[in-house]
Amino acid sequence: MTNSALWITLAGMIGLAVIAVGGHRTRARNLSEWTVGKRNFGVVTSFFLQAGESFTTFTFLGVAGIAFTAGIGATYAIPYIPLGYVALYFIGPRIWKLSKDRGYITQADFFADRYRSPLLGRLVALCGIIFLLPYLQLQITGLGLIVRLVTGSASSGTLSMIVATVLVVGFVLWAGIHGLARTAYVKDVLILLAVVVLSIVIPLHFAGGIGDVFGQIAQTHSEMLTVNPGDYDKVWWTTSLLISAIGCGFLTTPHLWPPLLAAKNGRVIRSNNTFLPMYQVVMILPIMLGFVGILALNPNTSSNAVLLTLAGGALPNWALGLIAIAAASAAMLPAGAICIGISTLASHNLVKIESERTKLRFNHLVVIAAATVALVLGLTRPDLLANLLLLTFGGLSQLAPGLALALPEKPLLAKQSVFAGLLVGMLTVIVMTVFDLNLANIDAGICGLVLNLAVIAAVETVVRVARPRTPTPAPSEDRPAAAPILETSK
Repeated sequence: MTNSALWITLAGMIGLAVIAVGGHRTRARNLSEWTVGKRNFGVVTSFFLQAGESFTTFTFLGVAGIAFTAGIGATYAIPYIPLGYVALYFIGPRIWKLSKDRGYITQADFFADRYRSPLLGRLVALCGIIFLLPYLQLQITGLGLIVRLVTGSASSGTLSMIVATVLVVGFVLWAGIHGLARTAYVKDVLILLAVVVLSIVIPLHFAGGIGDVFGQIAQTHSEMLTVNPGDYDKVWWTTSLLISAIGCGFLTTPHLWPPLLAAKNGRVIRSNNTFLPMYQVVMILPIMLGFVGILALNPNTSSNAVLLTLAGGALPNWALGLIAIAAASAAMLPAGAICIGISTLASHNLVKIESERTKLRFNHLVVIAAATVALVLGLTRPDLLANLLLLTFGGLSQLAPGLALALPEKPLLAKQSVFAGLLVGMLTVIVMTVFDLNLANIDAGICGLVLNLAVIAAVETVVRVARPRTPTPAPSEDRPAAAPILETSK
């Protein structure tokens, strides 16, 4: 039975890769085409590309696990993306227009051009690569955990991680963003079906139905229905929501730029950001399954294993294999997007290469290298980078001030201010995370942003004071000097 679930899962993963490659008969001729296509994706394609980032392995492994551990505290994951989409409704079309007019294909292009600073662009690119790598490793490690839980075999999880990495690299190298777009359709349908089925079957099997889950929780674990003091208190809930909304709303994660820049026009982006918040309602279902876990599982159960442990107790083996395919798609599509984000930053912004053919080849080598590093670390040190996941969103959110203040026709900050604030903010997040510094449960990203803004204000003041004033032109000899405005108005 174990083998049947494994083979069903592997077959599904291969099928996803075939779909990604299928129909794309010619390879991209340059890096821009590989990364953002011809910037002609319509509403439907763009919708599924953006929606694909709402459901990753975090949905299958993380949200239900947080609910199992922190109860209602997991609800922070529901509103932050809709709040981010509200900001993107206004910001997204502006970023798209600038990118279309100026030829941006990466986040670092935006910073380098708007602030007239290639050095700032390289810093942004380096930060994106560093902070995206743990997110890539999480997808690959999470996929291995999914298959291991489904099959009950550690070796099957290792095999799946290797197979998935090879498949992701293959379809990303061949099809680029077009491969992600084709996979996104199938992936989102699979995820929605899987979550809906699990949300019906699991509560029926363990608690008598959805309506009975919260009644039993209220009787036996009422503390889980409030945000309680401890690791997941109100401060944690509020600051986690805030830093996540800032990261989403200001498009601070580099791998989300290609799907937005590939859109046909600003109307497509506004349409997507109108309807995408409704998609996030589905996040309620994994949270509810975490509450079922509180009722049905041993309290010592690993939080990441909650959802699939419940599924294993409620579904036959073959059905569990189908659920694993959906979960695998939730890892493979984001992994492909992250590979595109990392490799494009490296080949286009970090290393300057004039030849388009050489640049594309180097880009493909970076895809292979990034995926290989993530796989090796996932196999040998699964906790090494996963423990740094908080750096991804907290660290990259330090880009928000510089991005927001570069959106007007003329940026409102000097490049020195943005550079210094970004550097201080990210170092703050790194130090607080690595040394486990807990400031009253405030998210490290928020602490970094506070210092980031303080440094920006200080440096901007110094820059403006030191900036030479434009001298007032001397009056022309053949005409009198203009009268002061106050005198003229008398």
